[in-house]
Amino acid sequence: MIEIRSVKQADTKRLLEIYDYYVQNTAITFEYETPSLTEFQHRIEEITKRYPYLVIIKNGVIQGYAYASNFIDRAAYDWSCELTIYLDYRAQKCGMGRLLYEALEKKLQKIGILNLYACIGYPLTEDKYLTTNSADFHAHLGFVKVGEFHKCGYKFNRWYHMIWMEKIIGEHL
Repeated sequence: MIEIRSVKQADTKRLLEIYDYYVQNTAITFEYETPSLTEFQHRIEEITKRYPYLVIIKNGVIQGYAYASNFIDRAAYDWSCELTIYLDYRAQKCGMGRLLYEALEKKLQKIGILNLYACIGYPLTEDKYLTTNSADFHAHLGFVKVGEFHKCGYKFNRWYHMIWMEKIIGEHL
């Protein structure tokens, strides 16, 4: 059974376990060190003051999370937000990412968000730390590439690009 619900403080340790894998083993995040539990709790608290933060649970175990955050911290951008998603690395390619993003998108539409953005690490050449899977996932969900920054992220002694992808979910009147 799969359930999607809003994050709870009690979820923090599990979410940090999921995120830690990506910090330690991938260039999906450009963080070098996993944040402390306290820092991660603080991040969740700050995000949930304004935006939805969802977890997906399968058979009683959190398998991933997704949230929205400020795109750019200026009032003129209040109709836009950046999305983030992380799934347990063993839970990829089984539809849970799509379910999370669809639920998040519905919640964002209800609060007046029109534009969704995703900032994605992108390899010069695919390697064991970074593939094009995240960009492919977003494209599959209707996002389009709108920008690319070259060799701006450095992790595991190599350079990575970063791309921005966008999805319009509301009408601009």
